[in-house]
Amino acid sequence: MSDAHSTGSSPDATHAPYDALLLLSFGGPEGPDDVVPFLENVTKGRGIPRERLEEVGQHYFLFGGVSPINAQNRALLDALRKDFAGHGLDLPVYWGNRNWAPYLTDTLREMTRDGCRRVLVLATSAYASYSGCRQYRENLAESLAALKAEGLRPPRVDKLRHYFNHPGFVGPVTDGVLASLAELPDGVRERAHLVFTTHSIPTAAADTSGPVEAHGDGGAYVAEHLDVARVIVEAVRERTGTAYPWELVYQSRSGPPQVPWLEPDICDHLEDLHGQGAPGAVMVPIGFVSDHMEVLYDLDTEATAKASELGLPVARSATVGSDPRFAAAVRELVLERAATERGQQPARCALGALGPSHDLCPVGCCPARTPEPAAAGADAPNL
Repeated sequence: MSDAHSTGSSPDATHAPYDALLLLSFGGPEGPDDVVPFLENVTKGRGIPRERLEEVGQHYFLFGGVSPINAQNRALLDALRKDFAGHGLDLPVYWGNRNWAPYLTDTLREMTRDGCRRVLVLATSAYASYSGCRQYRENLAESLAALKAEGLRPPRVDKLRHYFNHPGFVGPVTDGVLASLAELPDGVRERAHLVFTTHSIPTAAADTSGPVEAHGDGGAYVAEHLDVARVIVEAVRERTGTAYPWELVYQSRSGPPQVPWLEPDICDHLEDLHGQGAPGAVMVPIGFVSDHMEVLYDLDTEATAKASELGLPVARSATVGSDPRFAAAVRELVLERAATERGQQPARCALGALGPSHDLCPVGCCPARTPEPAAAGADAPNL
């Protein structure tokens, strides 16, 4: 069995009309020689000089030039295949990346040649935003158009809804918080602060994230993170008896300093906590599906070093990764979407106040500064 896919699908009423699932992710270098070419892919069209890319690449070189994201995607693929097989779901699972091998276009070409006609896509981003949703849809449209230009007949693609508030995502994160609280010293644990962290994005992109009716003041991106943070805080309170103080903060900012991005930064927030006399903190990376480079460097390395400098005890809780509950959640989302496409009205699991997200991204959802065709949405071109 290759990294890219598992083979062998037969018609099955539970997953019809779909005949494959595509795991769509960011990608990452798997050796020192990959780092700069990978960063060139990430920043394509921005005119960033090679010297700057080599400087940024130092984060990767600290870890041998290897991002953990590809290995974590392989673990998730394995978890999905085991869960599907264990529940009689005969649906092949493929894998393609935006920025590194296996590349999305190559995987879609393979799927086309394997006879896939209707594909569901699981993106490794749980929230609404341009970079976390629409850009993946643009990647899909670009790849599908390239295959059509080759004379192929690519499959139709649909994208699974956002899953930030699915119990199979929330449960593992909650358990990670509880485990990290237990790591803190006695006398710190009961009064620690929970610091929920996610990727900072430009405030303009945040304000226009999600459907048009959600735009403004952080848009759906901030609202979704706040909603799931509240769910986790309440779950922790129910299991510990303690209502921990908490905050949503941001990390991994990039881009010119004159462009406003979401704040506060995690390191600035740790300084504020120390100044307020907080005894310790748990950093909760709710914005990330797995422990990839921005978790390992920005939290485990940089933020942890800042906390050590301040004398502030901290622990970092786990992401969902390949937790079996997350794999089961993906299966449930696949079956839910398939049933919906067959005209049924399945139960749609979601915690918190926002409810389940839309299946089809509406027109005006998470717009780009430069409009590009995007697949799997109400504005999808007829590819």
